[in-house]
Amino acid sequence: MTWAAVQPIDVRFVPGLSGYFHKDLQAVKLSPEYDPLVDNIATVTPGFKNVVQAGEVISILIRLPNGAVAIGDCVDVIFSGAASRDPLFTPSEHIPLLHAVIRPWILKCDISSFRPNAVQVDAPWQALGGRRLHTAVRYGLTQALLSATALAWHCTMPEVISREWKINITTQPVPILASCHRNDQLQLDRMIMKQVGLLPHASFVHVNDIGPRGQTLLDYVQSVSKRIQERGNPEWRPRLHFDVYGTIGDAFNDDEIPDFFQLIERAAFPYDILIESPIVATTKEAQIKRLSLLRNCLILKKIDVKIVADEWCNTLQDIHEFAEAKAVDFVQIKLPDLGSLHNSIDAVIYCRSQNIGCCLGGSANETDVSARITAQVALATQPDFLLSKPGIGGDEGLMILTNEMLRTLALVDMFDYCAPEKNFHGPVACTVETRSSKI
Repeated sequence: MTWAAVQPIDVRFVPGLSGYFHKDLQAVKLSPEYDPLVDNIATVTPGFKNVVQAGEVISILIRLPNGAVAIGDCVDVIFSGAASRDPLFTPSEHIPLLHAVIRPWILKCDISSFRPNAVQVDAPWQALGGRRLHTAVRYGLTQALLSATALAWHCTMPEVISREWKINITTQPVPILASCHRNDQLQLDRMIMKQVGLLPHASFVHVNDIGPRGQTLLDYVQSVSKRIQERGNPEWRPRLHFDVYGTIGDAFNDDEIPDFFQLIERAAFPYDILIESPIVATTKEAQIKRLSLLRNCLILKKIDVKIVADEWCNTLQDIHEFAEAKAVDFVQIKLPDLGSLHNSIDAVIYCRSQNIGCCLGGSANETDVSARITAQVALATQPDFLLSKPGIGGDEGLMILTNEMLRTLALVDMFDYCAPEKNFHGPVACTVETRSSKI
């Protein structure tokens, strides 16, 4: 048996569709006449031609010498360009760059290890005049590179991560937050039937969505709690999660929010509750300060509502800053926003080291490919929970993530996974076909 570097032999870039769509968040928030799928208001965020646009992706296909093909999808989130995120990802603007700069780099790349390549993808590129690639490109390219390394090793992606980060793979699937439309009772009932770990996410985007003094939100939280008690197994104890996109901060003064959170806690009884992005400030500094004050007040008043950070918490450095300020209980590690996958891996490891909860999340605007790779990353890093994706169909995302984790755990067991402290020799040269070339 010989060990050798592995270089790709071909690369293809294929435009396609994502699992959802893009919205101009700032335009939505400014307009009470907003219709979710009708372009009846003017755009505000640069890059948007319409307030609602179909989501697009670029699939990166890397062919290895043994004929295997690694795939990653370049994709961004629904609310692109908001709260320090990169601009809207438009594939036609990036295809020429991918052919001119990224393809030659990939063909020279040694994909026998993943982490060094991911770091390089994330860094400023000399060929781009010192600029970095769009986060969507960094995300998709590192998905393909992680897949390529696993294919070169004849092993699973969690095993690659386990070896390179010296961490252990979980033996059980990670809980999933099922993302549901708040006006779809049957979808909620199906998630109750399937006993998901958390539900229903149920986005509240405009301040009108939560109603006067937040009453619509309170009524909805209470209705979800009641429905679970009526339909669910008494021994099943899901957590309730609601994403409010700053609408609570829009409807209330900061000093009023703790009392409103107490009402939310009562409405959710007897279930634990998480509120994502209760406030969206105009800067990251203001966001951290306001969330820190809110969290401290909740602790002092013994109000048990957990805060989840999303907006303005888009990079590994952001996550460090939110954590150090004790501004949140959980962080949504939004993979497309963090770009290169190694940042998301590092983010989960950091959150766990700081005893901060974390969701390995993302966006309904992702794809089946990026969702499956997220599931594999989760098995190696062990976040508190995953966000169901792609789409907001609930069932489909839950199926994709659950089955990917179960299949991968079966493969890890089948191929006799070696813990990170064991020896690691290198990938088998592509002339050798053997299942024994594993970590």
